[in-house]
Amino acid sequence: MKHSYPNNERVTTALLLAAGIGSRLYPLTRNEPKCLTIVNAMSILERLISNLNQHGFKHLVVITGHLENHIRDFLGNQAGDIKIDYIFSPLYKTTNNIYSLWMAREIINEPFLLLESDLVFDESLLDDMLYPDRIAVAKMQPWMDGTFVTINQSQQVKAFWAGNAYSFGAIKYKTVNIYSISLNSWHCIVKKLDQHISEGKVNDYYETVFAEMIADGSLFFKIVSFDDKPWYEIDTIEDLAEAEKLFSTDNYTCTEGVTLSRPDFLNVELINAVTPSLEATGILNATK
Repeated sequence: MKHSYPNNERVTTALLLAAGIGSRLYPLTRNEPKCLTIVNAMSILERLISNLNQHGFKHLVVITGHLENHIRDFLGNQAGDIKIDYIFSPLYKTTNNIYSLWMAREIINEPFLLLESDLVFDESLLDDMLYPDRIAVAKMQPWMDGTFVTINQSQQVKAFWAGNAYSFGAIKYKTVNIYSISLNSWHCIVKKLDQHISEGKVNDYYETVFAEMIADGSLFFKIVSFDDKPWYEIDTIEDLAEAEKLFSTDNYTCTEGVTLSRPDFLNVELINAVTPSLEATGILNATK
């Protein structure tokens, strides 16, 4: 059954960043994009489409790159009630997610949900993300790494931090890489993205832009906790194994009845996996 929500500024457009080559998931990503990785008989992308359909989304923009034709063949131009548009990022091999987000600057003209293509999560976790200027977070656990935020007493993001930076005693909240963004915020973000890209900073993370804007007061995010139900970010073979423990076929199925093709290239043998670790420290900000 679909969820029902009031109409005031409810987000019905989603932007999925799916251009990366997924090198840490090799060899699974040798013949398929990362978002088509199978987690207990269902791909990451299929789970996402099911979640978006159940929450009444009408439009999905996918930024593609690595093996983009596989994503197009899998989704087509319509999935359930969702109309799908694609933007190909020709520099996907040499740029980071800041460039992918910048590629959407013209096609997105409404509030939207920003997601990355390596996430699996319980469908109910989107319930509180459907109104603008929110960020999904979870309290930092020992097994988590990557960008985290600290918050103020109003439950808003105070600062973005990278890696294992010291947070001066403040509680760390891991970013889940799901954001809802208002149109006003998006216009401000695009201006900052334009600045970074024009300066050649195409290998930054978009969190660098968010960090600058939070610091200067031009962007605000209210936190939404993802602590209560399962979610997982799949970067490595080890991550995939953990995600499969959380999401079984019996508990997580495509309940909307959306039929998506599953091409033969999804059958990839799991051998000789290489998973280099990446670590960064310090508060996120771009060099002026």
